[in-house]
Amino acid sequence: MSPGKYGMQEDWEKDGVQEIMMDFLLPTGILLNFPVSRNDTIKNIKRMVWKNARSEALFNALGDSDAYVFTCINQTAEREELEEESRRISDVRPFMCVLRLVAREGDRVEKLTNAQISLLIGKGLHEFEAQKNHEVNEFRSKMRTFCEEKAQERQQLSWQQWMEYSFPCDLEPCCFPCGSAKSKNTKKIFINIKFEESFMLQQDPQDLPEALIRNALKKKATVFRSVRQEPGDYTLRCNGTWEFIYGNHPLCQFKYIFSCLRNGQNPHLTMVHHSTISKYQEEQGRMCSQVYKTRSLSRPPPLPLKKQNTSSLWSINEPFYIHLVQGNRVNADEGMKLVVQAGLFHGSELLCKVVTSSEVTVCSEPLWDQRLEFDINVADLPRMSRLCFALYAVIEKTKKPRGTKKKNKKADCPIAWVNTMVFDYKDQLKTGEFLLSTWPSVPDDKSDLLNPMGTVEKNPNVDSAAGLLIHFPNIRQYPLYYPPLDKVYLRPREERQKERQLFYLKLKEIMDNKNYTEFFEDEKELLWKLRADVREYYPESLSKLLLITKWNKREDVVQMVSLLRNWPDLPVIQALELLDYSFPDPAVRSFTVRCLRKLSDDEILQYLIQLVQVLKYESYLDCDLTTFLLERALSNRRIGHFLFWHLRSETHVASVSLRFGLILEAYCRGNIHHIKLLAKQNEALGKMKALSDFVKSGSQKMTAEDLKLCIRQESYLEALSDLLSPLNPSIILEEICADKCRFMDSKMRPIWLMYKNQWAQGDMMGIIFKNGDDLRQDMLTLQMIQLMETLWKKEGLDLRMIPYGCLSTGNKMGLIEVVKNSDTIANIQRNNSNSAATAAFNKDALLNWLKSKNPEEKLDQAIEEFTLSCAGYCVATYVLGIGDRHNDNIMIRETGQLFHIDFGHFLGNFKRKLGINRERVPFILTYDFVHVIQQGRTSNSEKFERFREYCERAYKILCRNGTLFVNLFAMMKAAGLPELTSFKDIQYLKDSLALGKSEEEALKNFKVKFNEALRESWKTKVNWMMHSLAKDNRP
Repeated sequence: MSPGKYGMQEDWEKDGVQEIMMDFLLPTGILLNFPVSRNDTIKNIKRMVWKNARSEALFNALGDSDAYVFTCINQTAEREELEEESRRISDVRPFMCVLRLVAREGDRVEKLTNAQISLLIGKGLHEFEAQKNHEVNEFRSKMRTFCEEKAQERQQLSWQQWMEYSFPCDLEPCCFPCGSAKSKNTKKIFINIKFEESFMLQQDPQDLPEALIRNALKKKATVFRSVRQEPGDYTLRCNGTWEFIYGNHPLCQFKYIFSCLRNGQNPHLTMVHHSTISKYQEEQGRMCSQVYKTRSLSRPPPLPLKKQNTSSLWSINEPFYIHLVQGNRVNADEGMKLVVQAGLFHGSELLCKVVTSSEVTVCSEPLWDQRLEFDINVADLPRMSRLCFALYAVIEKTKKPRGTKKKNKKADCPIAWVNTMVFDYKDQLKTGEFLLSTWPSVPDDKSDLLNPMGTVEKNPNVDSAAGLLIHFPNIRQYPLYYPPLDKVYLRPREERQKERQLFYLKLKEIMDNKNYTEFFEDEKELLWKLRADVREYYPESLSKLLLITKWNKREDVVQMVSLLRNWPDLPVIQALELLDYSFPDPAVRSFTVRCLRKLSDDEILQYLIQLVQVLKYESYLDCDLTTFLLERALSNRRIGHFLFWHLRSETHVASVSLRFGLILEAYCRGNIHHIKLLAKQNEALGKMKALSDFVKSGSQKMTAEDLKLCIRQESYLEALSDLLSPLNPSIILEEICADKCRFMDSKMRPIWLMYKNQWAQGDMMGIIFKNGDDLRQDMLTLQMIQLMETLWKKEGLDLRMIPYGCLSTGNKMGLIEVVKNSDTIANIQRNNSNSAATAAFNKDALLNWLKSKNPEEKLDQAIEEFTLSCAGYCVATYVLGIGDRHNDNIMIRETGQLFHIDFGHFLGNFKRKLGINRERVPFILTYDFVHVIQQGRTSNSEKFERFREYCERAYKILCRNGTLFVNLFAMMKAAGLPELTSFKDIQYLKDSLALGKSEEEALKNFKVKFNEALRESWKTKVNWMMHSLAKDNRP
């Protein structure tokens, strides 16, 4: 029984059918018909065709089977060449059960690579070619050359350098276990080292990996009486993973060993000779060479540049205008009038007054034929000028009902919006006609008709979207180009010394007020006057200066760009702010990327979600940020892995589908070998989606046994085994254990998949596949919790957080890591109580559960783990304003670590019922938590005060880094999360982190909140009781 129902024909949908009758049309004109197994690969089917064709006429005319390729009509009604012959026919799912054999044409290696990339990114490369867009073609060509050069550079790396690319070290932020003092008397640890056989070694955790390798080789030489070998020829691999221990980092800084130290376990490592690593490197090198060799042979020489006459934009002191011609496919109620509003923007700044068209009668193709003139000269247009349109309908004046406010007339019914750049990607002022396919407006949003933050891409759904036909005039006979500002140098004006001193005091006053959002006109003038001083004394305030720059005055633009040329590099925290859509100038974005180059690989990974989101603000395909991200992804495969999935998960979004698809193609071109690993993950996710659809489409009687039966099918077992985890590419998901798999009974029926690993000594690993929920908000929240943990650890505070893995992989689907040996607070309370009504009020349940899991000497450690993690999550949930906190989404590990799950509401968006806020406390701190912290003794106030100190210390560390959190959330506005769309949503974060207040004021406010949470904890208990009554699943 095949769970996925994607085909349009019955043959793929019949339950229990393992064979399909198929037709095969040969180039000789012969038609074959025979059954094939659903699990047959294209390669096997081709072999069967050749076998059957032997008895037919004209067989000798066929020749070698490798000279032919199958074609079919696929599910999107397109002709597809099946170059990837390792695919199963059940995964290809032809629209009709017909395969046609045709002679191969062109470069087979190139065609196979193109087919693999198309399959992987979920977008046929022919779609890019079909655009017939010069910008797309030039970007593809440039990025392909860039990425292939990076790949060829990688082939020249030594084996150690190649290790750094393929298996970057997974390190803790601090180099010794947090909470322990640096000491020469550090307790040695036992490490299990495997050669041909395993043996134990004692090693100081502060030693470097080379010392451990030297000791291991010494012991090997003694035990096996072999020749002593050089430590530099070996590296250490963590058993059962693709994680390696190498380089100049203490052993205890590696996450694997750090975790073993903390949990009292012995690390298990394998010695790997460099010749093994070199084999992997050579294998990848061969694959790349094969592709790039054929490419270099077929690459045509570049065309010579044609000289053409041009005019300077700055010589045109005439108003800028466009011609609004007509609309098409416009849908609005009869009796209304259609109006177009147009505005020129530079980022978020309106460059001149908005222009409104005349009103025309509603029809499918309204005709305006009207000149729209803007109050700005062509010479003053900034390079990143963006022309924003809004189409809306208004009620005719005679038909307006009485009492309707006059201001409502301007926008009674928003219909659509669309944006386009004034200059093309080559700096040329646009000319000629453009048909802009619009994006639908939010029906009831009458606040801002124009959407300058929106994409400049046209809506690709041209058949259904309303269109606007506009015409850019030919202002001069020759093309007009924006002049290159890199050649313009201006000397700063000299001010009198006395005048400067007076101004400087005022400047200091403005700059010291860090919470400024708006400036008075006199302050703007002063800032601009003293811009050179801002660069010298307050370089981190660049964003303030950019916001007050008059981008509609070319003199000021030249001054700003000239000043930026010698601006000192900003710290990353301030640089991230400049990636917002409010700062579109190319010189500014180029400067920002220059500042980001100092980011370490770990920091890139930490901020990667945001860096991908702000790509949506870029106005052209070819930009510094795209090149930067590709460069770093091609230098570190871990970055490449997550860049791929962050882009791939949003290729279904029409506004970024083209941009993200092109970047994905470029990455694949620069990492041919990675395609194979990612394709395996993609195939597994496809099977998980099919399983999920099967579970959700079934009746209420669907059981776990039905799911297990599906997983045991050959095609599913193969697809779901032997892959790298998308959640962590160092983890091997080796063998799926169908007997342990199940689905959960919540609304979206998440599937719980369990894996066993021969190296993991019977320990199993689990992942949850969710289909139907947008996991991006969970992903963002967990990223912030991980960042908090890193900041705390850097200050020597380890609060035992569990930022478990979570990854969005597609439209409302993704993966979540299973945290082993854990249970929900609700289950623990229910299992220790007689009824659901009293469960939430049983204060002994948690402590008793911990006692049952941690005998005598281990109990104190478990309570300490609970205390630390409870402090961490109290602070994290308060700062992030995480809502919907009940005992079913707070969990605890058997070791004592408490952690939160399911982050559907944040930034203070708490759940309401019947208009009443159900969550009335700033964070969860109930008396049963306090009961555990105080070890079950009410008089043990010392333990509770230590817990309070942990909370306060953690909070102060976050406040000191408040700007970083605010900037990272601000960058996520582009993601379109329902609870994060504007700066208003980020205000909660600014308030919770007390931005602009002193540390004393911030701490005083936090203490009030802390006491409030403790005092009002009975309300949390009532909320939990109501939840338990509603969710009581006990038989």
